[in-house]
Amino acid sequence: MAPKVKGVIFDMDGLMFDTERIWDTFWAPCCAHLGLPEPPPEFYSGCRGLASEFLRVYIGRFYGDRADELLKEVWRYGAEQFEKGVPCKPGLKELLDYLEQIGMPRIVASSSPKDIIERNLRTTGTAKYFDDVVCGYDVKKSKPEPDIFLEAARRLNLDIHDCLVLEDSHNGVRAGHASGAVTVMVPDLMPVTDEMKSLYNFCCKDLYEVRALMEAGTI
Repeated sequence: MAPKVKGVIFDMDGLMFDTERIWDTFWAPCCAHLGLPEPPPEFYSGCRGLASEFLRVYIGRFYGDRADELLKEVWRYGAEQFEKGVPCKPGLKELLDYLEQIGMPRIVASSSPKDIIERNLRTTGTAKYFDDVVCGYDVKKSKPEPDIFLEAARRLNLDIHDCLVLEDSHNGVRAGHASGAVTVMVPDLMPVTDEMKSLYNFCCKDLYEVRALMEAGTI
């Protein structure tokens, strides 16, 4: 059966690539480099899925007026580390191959800086599968607001209601739901909560399951 949706919008960190865990390892060495104390355990979960402007505010709660300096150092260090390549999430390339075979448009919509998105696509060999990339700087309001997904649908020349949004984070699911897209959560480090269950259309354990639902015409 043919899928019901006409285009797919992919989040990146934690959805396409197993990078959320890697990002967590960057903070301690960057803090040490700047002479700052290591983040407390509760720091890590709070910064996941945040766009840069929200992330700066969040970091400021722990590091005050050095928040911007620390964030820039983490991005610099992260770009250096990601140049070595990042691991793909299970089922990513199989899903992308399927979408390529059926000619379905796809785009990346991530809060990460554009250079990091493009680097990850390049080093994993997945850039060829995507029509475009939307980053947090391309819209006025970041997730959980729906702007980034609405812009992605516009670039695909599709109605957002005909688009599938794939997300792992709570803010991403909130944004997908708010946009009106068919929203699927593929959990990574963040748990499935009652709130998430009320917002997403489907929850899949991995991207293999997403492909199976599309092939069955469920999505």
